[in-house]
Amino acid sequence: MPEGRERTRPITAELLLQAKERLIQRRETHLDQLADKLRENRVRQIIEPMLAGNALGAVPADDIQYLLDLGLCRMDPAGGLVIANPIYREVLPRVLASATVASLPHIAATWLTPDGRLDLPRLLQAFLAFWRQHGQPLLGSAPYHEIAPHLVLMAFLHRVVNAGGALEREYAIGSGRMDLCLRYRDVMLGIEIKVWRDGESDPLAEGLAQLDGYLDGLGLPTGWLVIFDRRAGQPPISQRTRTELANTPAGRTVTVIRG
Repeated sequence: MPEGRERTRPITAELLLQAKERLIQRRETHLDQLADKLRENRVRQIIEPMLAGNALGAVPADDIQYLLDLGLCRMDPAGGLVIANPIYREVLPRVLASATVASLPHIAATWLTPDGRLDLPRLLQAFLAFWRQHGQPLLGSAPYHEIAPHLVLMAFLHRVVNAGGALEREYAIGSGRMDLCLRYRDVMLGIEIKVWRDGESDPLAEGLAQLDGYLDGLGLPTGWLVIFDRRAGQPPISQRTRTELANTPAGRTVTVIRG
């Protein structure tokens, strides 16, 4: 029997997550080649709104067919254009965040307890301090402008999970959001990301309702709703970033981060 292969060992969800992570970190050749395509404008104009949860708009049919031919996307009879498979759903935002990850300053792991457990209140304070100090300059390191805040947040969270956790993402055309699930040992955190743009109303109420649905699926009693304010004329990030507690329609008390 080849080394490391143990056929009697049960396959658990944790083992599948570990296998997925090893596959992504190996950066197989075809994954790198697909990642290079993200720099092409005809790819970006489709992938960027998909990651942001926005509608595609007036995209040429030839460009959609191009992504289908590349194998980046597929047509889902129940939901239109979607990312081709779960591995690509994970790889695409991670590759886009790689430049931001490389630009991160040194961040002390103040979110860990002395015995190495994740402390969510400490994590919240660490992110707020990071975002106030570094958020504005790091936005420029993100290759896709529309989801620059998402990529900076993911870069920070990748720093958190590097010591032994995982970060999972969910997004879909027209949903108006991106969902993140941070797993670290026995701690799980569900995060919903919304963007407040010019001409739109405050997405708080919609975000709270959507977060309810996401937390239901994760089986969690609470989570974070992150609202990035991209409207023109706002104060600097260091001044406008704040938190508050809010109740979801289902009665959950969650943390709202406005940045």
